[in-house]
Amino acid sequence: MTNATIIGCGYVGKAVAQQWRSTLTVTATTTTPDRVTELSSVAQNVRVVKGTDEAGLRSLLHDQAIVLLSVGAPHANAYEETYLQTAKTLVAVLKDVPSVQQVIYTGSYAVYGDRQGDWVDETANVSPANANGELLAETERVLLSATSETLKVCVLRLGGIYGPGRELVKIFGRAAGTTRPGNGEDAANWVHLDDIVGAIDFAREQSLTGIYNLVGSVPVTTKVLLERVFAAHSLPNAVWDASQTSTRPYNARVSNQTLRDAGYQFRYPEIVETV
Repeated sequence: MTNATIIGCGYVGKAVAQQWRSTLTVTATTTTPDRVTELSSVAQNVRVVKGTDEAGLRSLLHDQAIVLLSVGAPHANAYEETYLQTAKTLVAVLKDVPSVQQVIYTGSYAVYGDRQGDWVDETANVSPANANGELLAETERVLLSATSETLKVCVLRLGGIYGPGRELVKIFGRAAGTTRPGNGEDAANWVHLDDIVGAIDFAREQSLTGIYNLVGSVPVTTKVLLERVFAAHSLPNAVWDASQTSTRPYNARVSNQTLRDAGYQFRYPEIVETV
């Protein structure tokens, strides 16, 4: 079977490992030795390695064909090491690892910044709203620079992630009955875990290269989303105070048309409040 490595086996990476295990030989990585036993249940191989460990990555990838980079920063001050430095290390290693045919990276729509609710697609210039958004944009550029005739690099710009264990009510439940700043009219772009796994597998099967937005097809406002979630769980609505400035740095309606045009069919094109 084809060898595939998942660098960063958290919520998304672990789910992809479960999907790939039946058709690929999967190596999962973690920076936490305590997770080796857990990940052994979803991957044939597990390695403890940091994404910035050049020697460790070179050893890890020497016979791999597919690399999924699905890391997550543990806190806001760790973006540079988690994303950018890992990307730079990976690109440096790939020059010496000709077996790798495709890199798939799960990035973020945060690179678009605040577009005042306008629609954006992959042709829009990135305009990050803060330093961490800049780091995410630079991470994309570094990875895409490795693209060649023999190496495809696919960047998936994810919306907010929800699904089993990360239900929307768990994410927003504490806001029920509270007063929130702004008017709630900013766009909410979310994507279900099943569609993240499905789109990553689709990207692998179709050897996609370039940038694709990975969000649901039907964006709603934050206000509408919260109303739906709270109604589904019999919770009181939030109250909006337009005299206070919203603290959300992202307001763009993100189009997934490019991914759909490529042939991917979303399982959850609309946000599902109870899943």
